[in-house]
This record gives sequence, C-alpha cells and structure tokens, in this order.
Amino acid sequence: MLVAKNIVKTIDSNSILKGIDIEISKGEIVSIVGSSGAGKTTLLQIIGTLDKPSSGSITINSIDPFKLSSNELSSFRNKEIGFVFQFHQLLPEFTAIENIIMPALIGNKDKNQALDRARELMTILGIEGKENQFPNTLSGGEQQRVAVARALINQPAIVFADEPSGNLDSKNAKELHELFFKLRDMYQQTFVIITHNQELANLADRKIQMADGQLV
Repeated sequence: MLVAKNIVKTIDSNSILKGIDIEISKGEIVSIVGSSGAGKTTLLQIIGTLDKPSSGSITINSIDPFKLSSNELSSFRNKEIGFVFQFHQLLPEFTAIENIIMPALIGNKDKNQALDRARELMTILGIEGKENQFPNTLSGGEQQRVAVARALINQPAIVFADEPSGNLDSKNAKELHELFFKLRDMYQQTFVIITHNQELANLADRKIQMADGQLV
C-alpha cells in the first residue's frame, strides 16, 4: 500500500537519510525505532508527504503524491493520511468533537455524518461523554485519544504516529498502543509508529530499526 524506494534526504550537505527502501501493507502496524538523530522523524515526514526527499520515490495506493499539484497534494493528504503527534496538536479554542471533525470539514464532508463518525470513534476510544469538553479540561491520555480520533475521521489509508505515547504515563501508553491494534482489527487500519518505547515497539507486526539514516 505504501512503497518508498531509495529515499535520500540531504540538508546543507548533511545526509539525513541514505537510501531507504520500505514497503508497508494494508492493515499492518509497523514500528520504527532508533536513537535520537537516526532519521526516524525525517523518514516519517517524507513518507507522510509533509516533506520531499532529495531523491527517491514514494507511492501510496499507487499514487505518487509528489507529482500532484499543491492543492491536489493537500486534498490527498486530507483524505488518505492521518497524523498523531506527541503533543496532541489540538486547537484549544475548540471542543473535543470540534477538533475531531476538523479534517472532515476541511475535506467538505457532510457535517452531520462527520459528527456521527466522531461519536462512534469516541466510543471506541473510551472518551464518549467528552464531546463538549475543551482540551485543557481533558487528561493527557484523553487528549491523545481525541488526536487519534481526529486522525481517523476521514478513514485514511494510513496513519503516521510520531512518539504518540511519548508524553503519557506507562498505563496510558500501553492502552493507546492496544487501541491501535483494536482499530486495526475493526477497520483494517494501517499504522506506522515512531517510538522510543521498545516494549511497545515489540507489539507491532514489524519493527524497523534505524541508525545513521539507514535501516539496520
């Protein structure tokens, strides 16, 4: 479903990624591990279409996103890709459910259908009843579940998570990773997860180790 070939990223003559090949199948949960500076986040940003490689190619569902126009790429990213970040990136002036449906509204989806989908996800993620709460009234674990629901609202082909449990205690971190598997089983959802937590990384279908901009 995702194929990246010979991905190279050079910044100011520094080689951040040194020719990476990776394939990810639908419904697969893949963890990417490695020390700080190994190139994990750079790789995630490139295969997540947030950054362009210096060379190499990427296809997601047989589409090369970097051959799309700027508007087409934004639309493709909105429909096909979900993101979960370490620090939630929720908009503080909006309620939980408003944060969740934001990508759907940006994608011109029907608001009532988006609300129904958001409530369904909130129930699955164990945050039903929190719809009208603002982010600062939610716990860290609840905020991250809102972020996961937001990533899933448009039923994307793939979700990229960058240290999604890095700001959570061990109990909430374990529960979050278990939810990824629950969502995979329910929706055949594909996840690529960067994590420093080796125990949680080992739960994935496949663990990819990075060092010095390469897969090892």
